[in-house]
Amino acid sequence: MASTETKTPADAGSVEAGLDALETTVTGRTPLRQTFTTKILPPLVATALVLVVWQALISFKIVDDPTKLPSPADVGAEFKRAWLEGTLVGYIWTSVSRGLLGFLFALAIGTPLGLLVARVKFLRAAIGPVLSGLQSLPSVAWVPPAVIWLGLDNSMMYAVILLGAVPSIANGLVSGIDQVPPLFLRAGRTMGATGLKGAWHIVLPAALPGYLAGLKQGWAFSWRSLMAAEIIASSPDLGIGLGALLENGRNASSMSMVFEAIFLILFVGIAIDLLIFSPLERWVLRSRGLLVKS
Repeated sequence: MASTETKTPADAGSVEAGLDALETTVTGRTPLRQTFTTKILPPLVATALVLVVWQALISFKIVDDPTKLPSPADVGAEFKRAWLEGTLVGYIWTSVSRGLLGFLFALAIGTPLGLLVARVKFLRAAIGPVLSGLQSLPSVAWVPPAVIWLGLDNSMMYAVILLGAVPSIANGLVSGIDQVPPLFLRAGRTMGATGLKGAWHIVLPAALPGYLAGLKQGWAFSWRSLMAAEIIASSPDLGIGLGALLENGRNASSMSMVFEAIFLILFVGIAIDLLIFSPLERWVLRSRGLLVKS
């Protein structure tokens, strides 16, 4: 007669430990060489390739008009001149300080607005389509009315940033909340997490991936809105930001200055993503067990 074997508690514990070991990702400090080859070297190679192609267009006289395409050396000389004059950092700081402060204002407005729209049916029906429409509206369209309403000062800049970024942040949060499993909400209510307490401890953490995507898009809209405002609305009282630098290059017919402004705008966008949003994304993925190291 066949005997039936029964797992002992020790056997069950060993199986559970084995499964845990399979799911556990061994974390440690990434070797410097691996970091260099996977993170630093690829963009350096891509940048070098762009410079080689750019210089080839000049050297082989494919584009022989410097008023249309300056050489990398000419653009480098423009950077050097701005650095020696002490204006380069000022260009960057003027725009970055406005952009980050405006984005923080947009964050403070867009987050509660998105939470209300997602949780209150009447507000979703009334405001939801408006937010989607505002998100698709080019931010440059807000510059003329903002100038008329507020004049040529920093409040006009912040108004344009808010109108460009708030809809993206709010819609991102709404999308994230819509993807929260209902089981989480019921479990939160069972444990007494209702109202603001439930929103803070249950809804927002569960909606974090969609919310973070909305924040990234909101920053992109903030930065583009600010550049549009600085290009169109120039005034000595506003100082010279990167958008104003771009416009000054166009007025002076200096393509070296235009390329300088373009590269600085691109540099700031990449730096903000690498320093702020990429670490946030990695933290969110790691906290959900989705960041697997190869």
